[in-house]
Amino acid sequence: MAKKIPMRQCIGCGEMKSKKELLRILRTQEEDIILDATGRKNGRGAYICPNAECLKQAKRSKGLERSFKMKIGDEIYDSLTKEIEIIEKSVRNAGDGNEGR
Repeated sequence: MAKKIPMRQCIGCGEMKSKKELLRILRTQEEDIILDATGRKNGRGAYICPNAECLKQAKRSKGLERSFKMKIGDEIYDSLTKEIEIIEKSVRNAGDGNEGR
């Protein structure tokens, strides 16, 4: 029997993707909002595609606020945007160069 792949919905674009393709945003018990790179930290999680455009959509549609049932300030969106842009760059750079050798 084939192993079931856990699917999650992006809070930005609304697409269903495998958990591995998405980033987990976490609300800790202290009500901090952080990016959970491991996907294993304790707390309430929401999933988003690893691109800044989906985060913009999530901000517009208040997807994070709905997921976490709390108000989310611009400074949190700004820090998440910076972290996602770093991840986007590293993914792009990893894709450059070494194919076909």
